[in-house]
Amino acid sequence: MAMSPRASATALAASITLLAALLAGCAPTTPDAGASSSPAGTPSAGASATAKPSPKPSPTTTTVAVKMPTDCRAILSDAVLAEIGETPLNPDNFGPTGVQPDGSLICIWRDPRADTTGLITTISQMNRGPALDMLNALAANEGFTCFTPDGGTRCEKEWPNQNYPVTDGRTLFWRDDIMIDTRYSNFAPTGYTSSIVENLFGE
Repeated sequence: MAMSPRASATALAASITLLAALLAGCAPTTPDAGASSSPAGTPSAGASATAKPSPKPSPTTTTVAVKMPTDCRAILSDAVLAEIGETPLNPDNFGPTGVQPDGSLICIWRDPRADTTGLITTISQMNRGPALDMLNALAANEGFTCFTPDGGTRCEKEWPNQNYPVTDGRTLFWRDDIMIDTRYSNFAPTGYTSSIVENLFGE
């Protein structure tokens, strides 16, 4: 049966609408503004920056429990003790020595018969902030040379004795809230501070 002109027009409009819908379903989609166009599974530049691991802390920022020493001889190697030789440990009349009420340890190696030859080491607990302030001040104001060996910070300086033709000096080493501070005059056994560091920290 022949369709009326009005029915034909209605059928044609419906066919055009269906064709347009089918074409729209096949067309590629365009990403929204600001959306990532990276392939699936590939992080965008912003995601990569966020995913980078943070730097690992250096040893001078990691605090571990270190047992304070109580024996001035036990913290030194056999080689250092051999170099110290017969120099007396903690002789009388040179101030406080040994373990102190606050837990620090004072070691004095000095021959009472000598006018100036000897050394004194104080090992004490000191937090990072005050310790680094102290070492920075020595470097900035008193000409100490500082560097960072064995996972800590070491500062040192030597100068001529004002009264005798000998060399005086001071060496400090800080790590993990422990300060090793040695002052000496005409008496600097080779590897002395390094021996204490190895004993305390296992370096």
